Amino acid sequence: MTAVDLEVAGTARSAVLDEAHVGDIRGALGTISLDDHAARTTLSAKMKTLLAVVGPGLIVMIGDNDAGAFSTYGQAGQVYGTKLLWTLILLIPVLYVNQEMVLRLGAVTGVGHARLILSRFGKFWGTFEVVDLFLLNGLTIVTEFIGITLAAGYLGVPKILAVVFAAGIIIATAFTGSFRAFERIAMCFCVGSLLLIPLYVMAHPAASSMAAGFTTPDLPGGAATGGMAAVMLLVIGIVGTTIAPWQLFFQQSYVIDKRITPRFMRYEKTDLWIGIVIVVVGAAALMGTTAVAFAHSGAQFTDSAGLARGIAAYAGHAAGALFAVALLDASVIGAFAVSLSSAYAIGDVLGMKHSLHRGVGQAKGFYALYAALICAAAVIVLIPGSPLGLFTEGVQVLAGVLLPAATVFLLMLCNDRAVLGPWVNTAKTNAFTGAVIAVLITLSMVLTASVMFPAITAGAIFAIMGACAAVAVLIGGFALASARRSARTAALAEAAVMTEVAEMTEVAEAAEVTAAADPVDKLSWRMPPLSELPTPVIRGARRVGLLGLRGYLALAMVMVIVKIVETALGH
Repeated sequence: MTAVDLEVAGTARSAVLDEAHVGDIRGALGTISLDDHAARTTLSAKMKTLLAVVGPGLIVMIGDNDAGAFSTYGQAGQVYGTKLLWTLILLIPVLYVNQEMVLRLGAVTGVGHARLILSRFGKFWGTFEVVDLFLLNGLTIVTEFIGITLAAGYLGVPKILAVVFAAGIIIATAFTGSFRAFERIAMCFCVGSLLLIPLYVMAHPAASSMAAGFTTPDLPGGAATGGMAAVMLLVIGIVGTTIAPWQLFFQQSYVIDKRITPRFMRYEKTDLWIGIVIVVVGAAALMGTTAVAFAHSGAQFTDSAGLARGIAAYAGHAAGALFAVALLDASVIGAFAVSLSSAYAIGDVLGMKHSLHRGVGQAKGFYALYAALICAAAVIVLIPGSPLGLFTEGVQVLAGVLLPAATVFLLMLCNDRAVLGPWVNTAKTNAFTGAVIAVLITLSMVLTASVMFPAITAGAIFAIMGACAAVAVLIGGFALASARRSARTAALAEAAVMTEVAEMTEVAEAAEVTAAADPVDKLSWRMPPLSELPTPVIRGARRVGLLGLRGYLALAMVMVIVKIVETALGH
């Protein structure tokens, strides 16, 4: 057997696809040996373990505050002040639940998100999701280079020089052939994201205004700011840039590449919380800074360079330069994460070697794809005459529109017992995620209605929300009843098994006692190879629901593109 077949002597075979994904954890800040099974009982031991594990959650969250986020949060602050800060609070539990599910999938299965979708749902359904990811990721990487050019332009660096130099750094960092080296460089860029805090201090927005924005939900859809369609477009953009589909694919694959197993699940959850806190604080600081800088300017939003100039006019040139450096840092780490997300996914689907533990010669396809994505984005950005700011906003909105489908597949995978065994979702997680999906679909429906009827009133918006809520309650009730029927069937089957077990010999009883050791079983349980799993069947109401969702989201995407084109033409 190879290392893929046996992670630790005596354990069951796992589904890990690349041998490089098995071995010691070699993180930026520490190492954990594969055969280190010692209990972490002291604070010192726990801290050393956390330092070794930290990385996936931190990088995926800070990578989320990328060039698109700077543009979207900055636009929200410039146009609506602090009135949309409340959206960040609502997104915190959504961020955690979504990313906790994918880190659990990664640690337990050892298989990337794209490969799981294709294997468990087939080519028909998997192709939609994977193609959406690749297209959206390609567009997102372009927005990262847009951010690089805007930041460099403000700082007086020639565009071509900035793009070529940044592309070289991004490619060279991954091409080291060392996971630890890559993570250390990425972590340095993560520290750079903290520049938004001194920027906030320099702008010093009123604490009362910030508090009101967090605690008083508002949809300021007045005619002066573009009406309800404009504010809904921006709200969905905030959702799309804060919870982007690429994050699901990146986090799962990065957890696998870092060789994190279920034993370190709680440490990885702490890592995730650290990242969430940093990303929300940074987003709020950015929104508050632009809100106060443009409070009375009446300036029309253009792009992140316009934000830098406005901040400089209000708080001084140093503040404008600090914003530009923070934007440059965010764009680079965003390009790291999104490019890796695509390279991991394609490597997983095509069966290529796909690990940062491998050198370029050992994983040529993986590194070639990563470099090709970076180079293609760099070339596109250098084409003159592109509406860069509008392009960035459009990508974030499309991410928000596509997110419901990604979350649906994530929820289905996390309820697949063949995949997660004892790690499947709890009823509470399912209920919360179902509510999140309902909200995401509602937002996209409101957006579609706002695009079709630009003069739509707040009353009509709330009517749509109410109708969606009623439908969600009906679907939720049906799902709950179905779950209870399944639970009763499982209970009857379990009772039959227990009756049979009670009649067995003492040897069988001893085996039953061993099997009852839930904590030990759970921590060592890994998904078997994909070829050994039963093939799930999508039929009935589930199939109809998925087809309906896919059809609706296709329509919503068309409407979003129409709105973006209209905005570009000045209508």
